[in-house]
Amino acid sequence: MTWLFWGCVLTLTYTYAGFPALLVLRSRLHRRPYRRAAQTPKVSVLIAARNEAKVIGARVENLLALDYPEENLELIVASDGSDDDTNEIVERIGGDRVNLLSLGRVGKAVALDTAVEASHGDVLVFSDANSLFRADAVRKLVAPLADPEVGGVAGNQVYLPTDTGDASVVGEEQYWNFDRSLKLAQSRAGSVTQATGAIYAIRRALFRPLRGDVNDDMLTSLRVVEQGYRLVFEPEAVAYEPVSESAGATFSRRVRIMVRGLRCVVVMRGLLDPRRYGFFSLQFLSHKLLLRTAVIPLVLLAVTNGVLWSHGLFYRATAVGQLAFYALGALGIALGERRIAKAKPIALPAYFCLVNAAAATAIWRLLRGRTDDSWEPDRGRPRPGDHTA
Repeated sequence: MTWLFWGCVLTLTYTYAGFPALLVLRSRLHRRPYRRAAQTPKVSVLIAARNEAKVIGARVENLLALDYPEENLELIVASDGSDDDTNEIVERIGGDRVNLLSLGRVGKAVALDTAVEASHGDVLVFSDANSLFRADAVRKLVAPLADPEVGGVAGNQVYLPTDTGDASVVGEEQYWNFDRSLKLAQSRAGSVTQATGAIYAIRRALFRPLRGDVNDDMLTSLRVVEQGYRLVFEPEAVAYEPVSESAGATFSRRVRIMVRGLRCVVVMRGLLDPRRYGFFSLQFLSHKLLLRTAVIPLVLLAVTNGVLWSHGLFYRATAVGQLAFYALGALGIALGERRIAKAKPIALPAYFCLVNAAAATAIWRLLRGRTDDSWEPDRGRPRPGDHTA
């Protein structure tokens, strides 16, 4: 039990502290600069939409207002069997500037594949229906592609400010701030491990047909590295997105992402070979596998700590510390939208507990053979300026 306890301590210390520290150190000692240049290649912005009437109007208006030459900007919305007013809103607002592909219920992967087939851009830009690009986002996104070694560019997802929501809102915002710093470190020394679905671009030649049982953004961006190109992070290419307003919505979304993300790790397991991918293999292992399965050593640590309670003051102190941390997390979730729940000492443990509970659920679903192939967005309450027909 002592060996198991300390094995869990070391695993968790590396996952949550050692690996980030290693990334920062490497970014300072092993810099790999890449060339940026102002350019305006032919770009196709692709969005898959499934019953997005609450947000699609604002999204189309946002795309039409982008600061990018109109003759080099192709806008495509692939409607995945939408049975609300999504199609009508796109046609009414987008007019002849937006190519609406009105599909049957084919799934997001097939919808995006169809959009790529219908597009003509040399650069493919992927985004979500509920994201909003900063006016210069596409210009910033394509600038690093001036370097022939760069095959893909991950944009910067920024959450819109909100006065609503519970502790998970603050916790998720803090997590993305941390994740953004890791992406900067990874990009300075090599490649990032994944782009966010809110905003990323790849060279058209690097696109491969998608799978319906994995995260499309993770699979597409990892394939850039698999084909020998760099995937870099561009913090100035900003996409704004609303944060989930409740712990329940956050939990459901994280379960879906983790189920499909862990399956993607299996699909892309070749990237774990350091003989071919060098340090990126360690990044992939640490960030996409160890972090997503950290709930296993967390549970084992709690169990072994309880067994070792009588073995000295140290083990009693660590057991009390774990209990206090999880109690804060439970308190944050239970307090809902109360102001005190959004204080960082409560919100961060709440989000940590929520994410790892989602990870445990995802692992259990995978063990039972469930892949969560279906795609049914839940946008919650509409935002100011949302359009309905």
